[in-house]
Amino acid sequence: MDKRTVTPTSAAAATAPTFPANFLWGGATAANQIEGAYNEGGKGLSVQDVTPGGLMSPPVAGPTEDNLKLVGIDFYHRFAEDIALFAEMGFKVFRFSIAWSRIFPNGDELEPNQEGLEFYDRVLDELEKHGIEPLVTISHYETPLHLANEYNGWTNRKLIDFYARYARVLFERYGSRVKYWLTFNEINSLLHIPFMSGGIPTPAEELTEQTLYQAMHHELVASALATKIAREVAPGVQIGCMILAMPTYPLTPHPDDVLAAMHAEQGNFAFGDVHCRGAYPGYFLRKLRDRGITLDITDMDRELLRENTVDFVSFSYYMSVCEADRAKLGEIELGQGSIMGGIPNPTLQASEWGWQIDPIGLRVVLNQFWDRWGKPLFIVENGLGAKDVLVEVGGVKTVIDDARISYLNDHLYQVGEAIADGVDVLGYTTWGCIDLVSASTAQLSKRYGFIFVDRHDDGSGTLERYRKKSFYWYHDVISSNGDTLAAPR
Repeated sequence: MDKRTVTPTSAAAATAPTFPANFLWGGATAANQIEGAYNEGGKGLSVQDVTPGGLMSPPVAGPTEDNLKLVGIDFYHRFAEDIALFAEMGFKVFRFSIAWSRIFPNGDELEPNQEGLEFYDRVLDELEKHGIEPLVTISHYETPLHLANEYNGWTNRKLIDFYARYARVLFERYGSRVKYWLTFNEINSLLHIPFMSGGIPTPAEELTEQTLYQAMHHELVASALATKIAREVAPGVQIGCMILAMPTYPLTPHPDDVLAAMHAEQGNFAFGDVHCRGAYPGYFLRKLRDRGITLDITDMDRELLRENTVDFVSFSYYMSVCEADRAKLGEIELGQGSIMGGIPNPTLQASEWGWQIDPIGLRVVLNQFWDRWGKPLFIVENGLGAKDVLVEVGGVKTVIDDARISYLNDHLYQVGEAIADGVDVLGYTTWGCIDLVSASTAQLSKRYGFIFVDRHDDGSGTLERYRKKSFYWYHDVISSNGDTLAAPR
């Protein structure tokens, strides 16, 4: 089948969609990809400081010069400059994470590191100065390395209490200043990248499904406990879960392929079901039974899950995939870049890194999640990683990133269509609003931002910031509340 570009779903889709007046437009980052200063301010090491190769790479013995995350884009020292640029674009919200090991350097201390707390005080001061709402991720692939090495990460139930202590400190310190919180980044990714997502250093060939799913349970209980603590110490805050969303289409209309796609999607739905409904769904319990997995679930665990469901659901969306009855399929080349697996869709084009581009898939997932859980939704990651070239136009250095503008335009248009469908969408934070170190590949050449940062894969560069063409495009989208979005071609 020929590859084709996405076209409007109907003639009615030819006009700009309408966004709510209070829609939260903004951008998203993670501490380990932007902050740098890995050994400043009392910070301890995290799993990111020993993974110079990206999400799928095994850890090394310690920090190495080729790990670009150790410097990142130096947000630790330049946050005021960067936040001023976000304000210039008109951001209503900025999603960032707090580095756990900046607050508890080892993760299991009794008292927090005051220098770390004071750094985030200053970040929040700057956001308040510009009227930008903070959206904070408590744990974004940043488990303290000591917890990984000493406790085998989230396989150990003790991490629930360590995480709860950390979360309590954050809510007590910042609860009056931060309304929106996310407990874990892409929590369903634990089953696919156990070291980065769960701080589990056990080699893949030795890690049993029993141990991995028990770690999943510990994270889900910790998420519920953090939600409980937030409501006790910071009434009025909104707590959300965060899921890696990947709509899965059957490769063919054959019922076996439809069933395979359903099972693949359920693997992601389960995490939202627990967060939103307070218990493991029947289909997931069957999956565990069929695999001979028996989770250690206490009565207290069940109560925590049941009584502390989330206020909203947030998610990342980059691509969709297909699935089929693998037993009947034979040999097939799997897609690049997706940590969740899946079969490439023969009707879609892909980015330079093999991530298939499917704007309508975002509308699909918004409708799926809203129909399933009935809770407000927040798109907290979406964007195009691409190789950008800094050029000079009229004496000003910039990047002509028309492909990024087209990508974001078409996805945001589908967000508007989902809102017209009746979906309650709180906001949209595009991923890597300023260039950062890619999580998947640990490269700087895989750029997402509206702001070009002069740093490169070999570590060279001035760290100067330059506004891309998309910087001005996004400013216009925000200032018009989406009225400047064009119908996809």
